[in-house]
Amino acid sequence: MTEAAASGGDAAMAAALLAVDPGGLCGVVLQAPHGVARDAWLARLRGLLRFGAPWRRLPPDAPDDRLIGGIDLAATLATGRLRLERGALAESNGGVVVIPMAERLTQAAAARYAAVLDTAEVTLERDGAAARWPASLAVVALDESTADDERIPAGLADRLALRLPLSPGCLVGPGPDAARVANARGVLGDVRASDEVLRTLCEASLAFGIGSPRAPALALRTARAAAALADRRDVAEADVVLAARLVLAPRATCLPATPEEAPPPAEEQGNADGGPPKDGSDLSEIVVSAMRAALPPGLLAALASALRGRAAASDGRSGAPVKDGGRGRVLGSRPGPPRGGRVALIATLRAAAPWQTIRRRAKGDRARPVLIRAEDIRLRRHEARRGTTTLFAVDASGSSALHRLAEAKGAIELLLGECYARRDRVGLLAFRGTEASTVLPPTQAPARARRCLAALPGGGATPLASAIDLARIAADGERRQGRQPLLVLVTDARPNVARDGRTGRDAGEADALAAAALLRAAGVATLMVDTAPRPHAYGRVLAGALGARYVALPQADAAALSTVVAAARSG
Repeated sequence: MTEAAASGGDAAMAAALLAVDPGGLCGVVLQAPHGVARDAWLARLRGLLRFGAPWRRLPPDAPDDRLIGGIDLAATLATGRLRLERGALAESNGGVVVIPMAERLTQAAAARYAAVLDTAEVTLERDGAAARWPASLAVVALDESTADDERIPAGLADRLALRLPLSPGCLVGPGPDAARVANARGVLGDVRASDEVLRTLCEASLAFGIGSPRAPALALRTARAAAALADRRDVAEADVVLAARLVLAPRATCLPATPEEAPPPAEEQGNADGGPPKDGSDLSEIVVSAMRAALPPGLLAALASALRGRAAASDGRSGAPVKDGGRGRVLGSRPGPPRGGRVALIATLRAAAPWQTIRRRAKGDRARPVLIRAEDIRLRRHEARRGTTTLFAVDASGSSALHRLAEAKGAIELLLGECYARRDRVGLLAFRGTEASTVLPPTQAPARARRCLAALPGGGATPLASAIDLARIAADGERRQGRQPLLVLVTDARPNVARDGRTGRDAGEADALAAAALLRAAGVATLMVDTAPRPHAYGRVLAGALGARYVALPQADAAALSTVVAAARSG
């Protein structure tokens, strides 16, 4: 998390504001790990809602049937008529939906929530059925991300008014109580905002590079809710400042330009009634100052990270989705013959259920409970994540200095923890003597990986061609399992063993280039790390044949090598 942690007072006020106008503010992005602080804030919010307001927790991979509803199969089969059942979003009308690990939401799931927030209703149109149910609700998106490239889909986050970062040790302040919140709900409709307030919020949004028109609109709703909590009928300066701090500041993408100093106004430009001239920019200056104070530290660095991670975060953590591969999360169903596919039994019964009465009358068959035809068959649709496997091919020959081998081991150990957190896999190939071997098959088990690394010996000739061939085979195996391989070749680029075992520099270099051409033709992304104390021309030639990114690290340590590999993986 890059944002500065919110104070206990702001956390308590955010819960009260959302409880006053859940349908208007639409929700909050709560950036906090699982722990006491987050649980306390959620308990505070739930205690401030209307009595009996729905409270639902939905996983990020909840299927459409659970979210928006569908055919009530039991009722339809029992009555012979189409019967629909509401989903969790319609059941949450007037309440709150909590989404743990919201950074794992797919774009499709986020679009479902966004449509409900925009229209305050659930629209069901599937399997020949259509229905609409009211669904005015708020979403609490729990952002538990730990990496910079993990984030909640922008389409959903943009619709949630509040963004609240909570540190694990944050103590939620006392804040408004339930009676005060209930009173605020009653007077909210009477709260008005002046044109100056509207202009100030719009100017502040533009000054801080906030392009979404929803931001000032949500800030205005927040300011009105704050005024209602204070039992005011007009939005005051304090309400605007609070809204700017909770709604606009977390969305800032740049710092405002320093305004040029205006010339002093002439004395005759005062008010006609002789009073002091009204400076319309005072409120804007106050709001801008408040937003500056609330900006998260390292804003520009966080924005750069967001741009780098946008593509990776658009559909989850582990790479691009692969649909209809027979593995992974079930997306839904599609009509089709069951040749090579898995029949979706429930979806098939749903498709057949509305026609049972007609079919029984036509055939006079009342013995069978369900009459199913070919057009009723539905097949499962799957979506699996294309994970990443980082394959390290490490030169353990005598020409590779022993301290280089130790640094490669250290880099792999550093990457193991990161890959484990990202659900990526790491494999280790070593080459020395006359052949290359698989020291560690691709795994997510860090303990096993560390044991294999510690036992990796060094010394002997450099069979680089065999290593590249083995890496190509390993990469092909990972692709067959639906994973995206990345090869990191760590070598001093001094091959002296050919594919057939003959020794000699010329034969070794020629075979290595031939093997590199095959690897490049296979489309394996490669990073070549040249560990020679004095890199020579052949290293760059080999990298060109591989189509690899070439990095010469004569003075690199394990941390630097780990950083380079991570950069290559993120593209």
